[in-house]
Amino acid sequence: MSFAHLHVHTEYSLLDGVSRIKELVRRTKELGMDAVAMTDHGVMYGAVRFYKEAKAQGVHPIIGCEVYLAPGMRQERTEVDGTRYYHLILLAENETGYRNLMVLCSKGYTEGMYYKPRIDVELLEQYAEGLICLSACLAGELPTLLLQGKQAEAEAHVRRYRSIFGTDRYFIELQKHGLEDENKVAPMLIEMARKLGVPMVGTNDAH
Repeated sequence: MSFAHLHVHTEYSLLDGVSRIKELVRRTKELGMDAVAMTDHGVMYGAVRFYKEAKAQGVHPIIGCEVYLAPGMRQERTEVDGTRYYHLILLAENETGYRNLMVLCSKGYTEGMYYKPRIDVELLEQYAEGLICLSACLAGELPTLLLQGKQAEAEAHVRRYRSIFGTDRYFIELQKHGLEDENKVAPMLIEMARKLGVPMVGTNDAH
């Protein structure tokens, strides 16, 4: 079993990602990895180019997106406790998931735009089929709740997302980049995953 990067930003994460698709795929193959994901911030307009390039180089493409999640309803143009949005990773498992991901990204722009194109839990419940969900980086809602000491709310959050995506399509994401808050929250994430029986996945927030 080989490692695959599942949290990757390319040049299509404007002013944020610097990895060019052709070089990203080539480097993936050089490192002996069979697959790589593309999870740009709030957009999918590099997906077709990424898919074609990965196929051409013999690497399995995993199409995804790091979506922006509104803390309340997507139509509400306001902050909740100082928060405008959280991050969340969604990966297309199949064609249905790919189509649902396109719908979510589009509705983020047409219905949820507030600084960023945001979706909400209501939309996730409608368009979860075919999608794999990762709890995201420090900007995700789960790490945020745990770092704020809101254990009960964090547990309720995990239970709700597991009910949306199922026991095999929701993962608690672990990262280690030498950041103080990452080191602090990692044991709490692991404890939560073990307590509730949720699988974990290790990623790098590659930009």
